[in-house]
Amino acid sequence: MADSPRIEELKRRVQSDPASIAFAALAEEYRRAGRFEDAIQTCVTGLQRHPAYLSAHVTLGRALIEVGRYDEAREELEHVLRAAPENLAAIRGLADIHHRSGESVEQYAAEDFHERTVTPAAEGAPKASLSTDRATLAPEPVAVEPAAAPGHGTPEAPLNDPVLADLEDFLAAVIHARG
Repeated sequence: MADSPRIEELKRRVQSDPASIAFAALAEEYRRAGRFEDAIQTCVTGLQRHPAYLSAHVTLGRALIEVGRYDEAREELEHVLRAAPENLAAIRGLADIHHRSGESVEQYAAEDFHERTVTPAAEGAPKASLSTDRATLAPEPVAVEPAAAPGHGTPEAPLNDPVLADLEDFLAAVIHARG
């Protein structure tokens, strides 16, 4: 099977400049194409040169989820959250792991997620904490133009994404468990 033109272009860029950060875009294209092992290998190789490239860690985590390597995926996504605690892609990835593995919220909360993922920026700096204000979990509702197609989050057809619904329930339960 031939690669898409986008994958071919990115492969050429990475081959011509192995230090390029284009590896992350290539890995994401592989992941989107369902080529999860290629995505994993591309991320692992690229992250050796660019270990702080958070979007590559997210792509790696998401590809690892797809092949059922949840523990490794969790490590990658938690690494991202240590550096960027509000990274929605990493949070969604962790919710996806929770959803797929059937892990109970109580189990996850008991593992002290917050302590594993959020570290102070400097010695003696206050630790970040999860807000107990449920309103901070989701933005204010936005008016939807009447011309929006049904099935795309309109009032007539609300967005129906089980992972997002699970994420909201998961985060609310973790916050509640943290009391």
